Amino acid sequence: MTELGKPIQGVTLYSFTRAFHAREYDLEQLIRKVAADGYGPGLEIIGFSSFRNFPALDDAYVGWFRDLIAETGLVQTSLAVNADIGIRRDRLMNQDELVDYMTLQIEAAARLGFPIARVQISIEPDSMERLAPIAEKYGVTLALEVHADQYASHPRILALRDRYEKVGSPYLGFTADWGATTSGFAPSLIEAYRRRGASEELLTRVVDLWNDFYQAGPPADQTDHGRRFGAFIGLAGENGRPDLGVDMAINGTGLFGPARVDDWLEIMPWIRHVHGKFFGIDENGEEPSVPVRDLIRLLVENGYDGAISSEYEGWHWNYWQSPFEIIAGEQAVQRSAAAAAGSRMVVDADEARAQLAAHLAQPVQA
Repeated sequence: MTELGKPIQGVTLYSFTRAFHAREYDLEQLIRKVAADGYGPGLEIIGFSSFRNFPALDDAYVGWFRDLIAETGLVQTSLAVNADIGIRRDRLMNQDELVDYMTLQIEAAARLGFPIARVQISIEPDSMERLAPIAEKYGVTLALEVHADQYASHPRILALRDRYEKVGSPYLGFTADWGATTSGFAPSLIEAYRRRGASEELLTRVVDLWNDFYQAGPPADQTDHGRRFGAFIGLAGENGRPDLGVDMAINGTGLFGPARVDDWLEIMPWIRHVHGKFFGIDENGEEPSVPVRDLIRLLVENGYDGAISSEYEGWHWNYWQSPFEIIAGEQAVQRSAAAAAGSRMVVDADEARAQLAAHLAQPVQA
């Protein structure tokens, strides 16, 4: 019988992007707030959005950052790096170029002290295999993010899983993003559309349309995905708000994924990190559009001992509530859910540090 897991509580600074962009907090201030207010001990950072000149960082800056982490006592979990195949103006980056591009970021993650680099779906199985010895050289686990509109049983993800099994490197795995397994269109986004003047009829029909797609399950193929995307655009146009159509379509098909919670079992042994994606906390102290309690139970019952980075995505549209209060509310739900599943969230830094190292060192048992 699998021993119950004890996920490590943590947060990604991405959750506080609105405050960062408004210059209410700089990087150091955010890190210190995470430590002081108890949103850690786990800390995830996005490389390009947080470190000037990333991945080309000088030794003095790297030393300053590592000293800051040591002072605050936080536990570095994941550095989010980017597989930007579209950064050239004339063409997409090929996989050879992408491997070189990723190598620089993996080296930067190691220098900064992060044991995991979150990578993206642009990296194909052949390139992930080529990156495995580079990851091993630097001691950095590559955890490819499974993000809507992908999901664990999506053919592209299963192809990666199968290649991981063939390669057999403990440095290849996945970051499970809860946005792939949402259970409703986020009420906070509906409120944002309402504040932008959308009619109640349109808002009701948007929710009903998403619920229909949820009942049908994930898109069967790209054609089906395109049909769903177009349905949101058409609905907005029919109700006098064509200006909202693309936004509704992007969120309805690319942010709120309709896969079921147990779909994660397809890749569970390879999950090295988790993005606790969510969009808001309601008046009852619950997340109304992400089944946080079911997701925590699944992780606990399957022995997951890695970190969960609370990832508040509602900042894109919610300008009327504090992201810090919302993160605190979601982490309370996680702790309650872990207790209900017969376990607990790890909130002690020393325990988290040792447990994360053991989690990443453990061979994958498929």
